Amino acid sequence: MDTNMRLCIPPNEKLAVTLRYLGSGCTFTDLHFSYKLGVSTISKIVNEVCVAIWEYLKLLCMSLPTKEKWVEIIQGFERHANFPNCIGAVDGKHIRVVRPIDSGSLFYNYKNYFSILLMAVCDSHYNFTFVDIGSFGKCADSTVFRDSVFYKKLMNNVLNIPEDQPLTFTEAPILPNVLIGDEGFGVSTKLLRPFGGKNLSVKKKIFNYRLSRARRYIECTFGILTNKWRIFHRPLNVSMELTEEIVKACCVLHNFVRERDGVQFDVILTVNGFDEMHSPSFTILGGRTANDIRDQFADYFISPEGELPWQYTHI
Repeated sequence: MDTNMRLCIPPNEKLAVTLRYLGSGCTFTDLHFSYKLGVSTISKIVNEVCVAIWEYLKLLCMSLPTKEKWVEIIQGFERHANFPNCIGAVDGKHIRVVRPIDSGSLFYNYKNYFSILLMAVCDSHYNFTFVDIGSFGKCADSTVFRDSVFYKKLMNNVLNIPEDQPLTFTEAPILPNVLIGDEGFGVSTKLLRPFGGKNLSVKKKIFNYRLSRARRYIECTFGILTNKWRIFHRPLNVSMELTEEIVKACCVLHNFVRERDGVQFDVILTVNGFDEMHSPSFTILGGRTANDIRDQFADYFISPEGELPWQYTHI
């Protein structure tokens, strides 16, 4: 509101300040000298704009996929990664933060620094389809995923995911549409992970290679995110509430930019700011049925219908 004492800060300047903060990774003090605004004022502006960005763009750029959108995602993984019946790649990342006051060891991870977790699912176009933000740094991948809203909806079959279908170029068996993850997750009827161990058969090595080819999309998505929004190149030294709003805004802005600019090669040359999570494995929903599904995928990848000409040279 304009007053007799001074003019208000217009919305376009608030947006410029926030995008400068997210895109350059500078501090509030740097913005104080650049924009001639108070540090506390800038803090309030960043929080206000991040909340507005998330509220406005989440339905446009990260809405719950429809059945037609799931079919498009499945076809994308089949076309780009040669992995059929895949509805997304899931993984978790540590986001560095300055130690929160009176937090004890809750945010202290196994790599000896403080962090919160970003759990995400992506498609084959490096877009986020689901994010869960704010879990403690000490938590494991599978624990965070199991407690997420997405997992509960997935297990209750309320996500409009298409019905089970045969793998490409086959008539049987009928297999479910699944997520793919790394060793930090447990194998289940809804999620596939690599075979564990060192002395693996050729079939299992081929499956691990094919799963890795599809799972790299979530790794590349995190890499694009952190190189585009360089606020993640340093520990976040703000409150936990603002940290979560910053991460949410950057994730939805990532989708917003991706839909308009596409993938630019220079933003995926290096990955800074995030570290891999290698959590101990926990079973989400294992058992004979889940392992049978993984074995059937493995059999398909070495069959004439599903094998790739170059796959044996990569194991």
